[in-house]
Amino acid sequence: MSRRTTTVLAISMLGWANVVSAQHEQHLGAGTERLGSVRFENSCAAGVAGEFNRAVALLHSFEFRPAMEGFERILQSDPSCAIAYWGIALCHWGNPFAGVKTGAPLERGLAAVQKGLATGTPTPRERGFLAAAAALFTEATTRSHPDRVEAYERAMERVQRDFPNDVEVRVFYALAVTQSALPSDRTYGNQLKAGAILEPLFKQYPDHPGLAHYIVHAYDVPALAPKALDAARRYASIAPSAPHALHMPSHTFTRVGYWKESIATNIASENVSLQQNVIGEALHAMDYQTYAYLQIAEDTQALAARDRAPGVLAKLDANAIGGAAPPLAGFYAAAAIPARYALERGGWKEAAALEVRPSPFPFVDAMTHFARALGAARSGNPIAAKTDIERLVLLRDRLSAAKDVYWTEQVDIQRRIAMAWVAFAEGRRGEGIQTLHAAADAEDATDKSAITPGPLAPARELLGEMLLEAARPQEARTAFEATMKKEPGRFRGLYGAARAAAAAGDRPAAAAHYKQLLELARGSESQRPELAEARRASR
Repeated sequence: MSRRTTTVLAISMLGWANVVSAQHEQHLGAGTERLGSVRFENSCAAGVAGEFNRAVALLHSFEFRPAMEGFERILQSDPSCAIAYWGIALCHWGNPFAGVKTGAPLERGLAAVQKGLATGTPTPRERGFLAAAAALFTEATTRSHPDRVEAYERAMERVQRDFPNDVEVRVFYALAVTQSALPSDRTYGNQLKAGAILEPLFKQYPDHPGLAHYIVHAYDVPALAPKALDAARRYASIAPSAPHALHMPSHTFTRVGYWKESIATNIASENVSLQQNVIGEALHAMDYQTYAYLQIAEDTQALAARDRAPGVLAKLDANAIGGAAPPLAGFYAAAAIPARYALERGGWKEAAALEVRPSPFPFVDAMTHFARALGAARSGNPIAAKTDIERLVLLRDRLSAAKDVYWTEQVDIQRRIAMAWVAFAEGRRGEGIQTLHAAADAEDATDKSAITPGPLAPARELLGEMLLEAARPQEARTAFEATMKKEPGRFRGLYGAARAAAAAGDRPAAAAHYKQLLELARGSESQRPELAEARRASR
């Protein structure tokens, strides 16, 4: 079966409708390219209108390399098109949810904004877009990333206030609002504010790629994810030529435990990404695929993804301007996939033996050291785990020195989890439980990055497993149930809840969880002992 056929089948599996709005011009490129419909008013030469709308449609789907190429072609045709430099600047900024921006891309983005402000006679609206983008890049060496993101949001708010009826202004403002949301804000004020802007517009312009895309991002947290299901189901059919539009629905599907839908859309994304040589996006889709396969015990398919990942990684250009998944996402996926394959199956010795492949990114390297430490501690070798814990300390400190607050905390949570299991393995069970409980509280106080479908091993789920080993089933049950509420449909969460209920003497609850586990893995040929146990318990 060809990759193209696989892609079509993957989309058809989900039954996504192709919605076309008469209120926006439909923009098709050569052949059968489909990117959705965008109409971005500008003062450039009339002859570049189609190319400009196509470039903005690509920008809305975070396809930054072809978008930049489009804006550069526009400037070749119309050197006075100042607003094209705004598009180029945002391409240098890249995925707004992909972590702290540093280095040369910020310098190039600032240079693009400055050229735009010095070119031609941009309209007040265009100058507003350019001035807002400047906030992302100005004083990058002296102002923190969060401060600049917040300044950008305020600047876009002023543009929105000046042009309240402009669709593109409102769409980019909503994205700025979501981008500036704090991971620790459990009221989700920014996300709800952005959604309130985007949802009415999506009803009016149902084929606009940015509206579908940004609704999924706005609601990409456990409490809000069901609100994004309509946009998630429709985005892939709005812009099937954009690899990220094929992947992005799986952010929502992962949040709600729709594993087969996640697999299908990520197969499509991987195939189109490889066709277009967008390697970071291909690896990103493979990570989400692997995560989903492992939740339904499709271990053979997960193993296949693990085995092909190194070959795909070899094609990655660490300096490339690509799609929504920057090179760091490719490195992250390549480290996460083998770690997930081991940990999700309880392959502790396998995890302890993982090969460390250094990358340019400390939090990527931390993934492997965490998996190795956890695997060593849980397979009876806590002394070996301590070496990897020491590496986690060094990586955490490098992130702290770089003022990457989010990943500093995430790596420190990994360190604390590993230390907890070392203490537990060494007989200091009370200390281990207390340390892991604190790590779970810390993890619950933040949210996962968009770069990952989920943590390698949720801390509270691990706490449930530790409590079971300590013969404290009621507490374990509470931990598993909390995990299932936050991350529904996880294989290890359901299995742990079943074991905890059985150990606590609640046979009906245990039977119900085992039944859910078997339903989750229906059709799987996996030989996991958890499934054999569930079958015995269900007789």
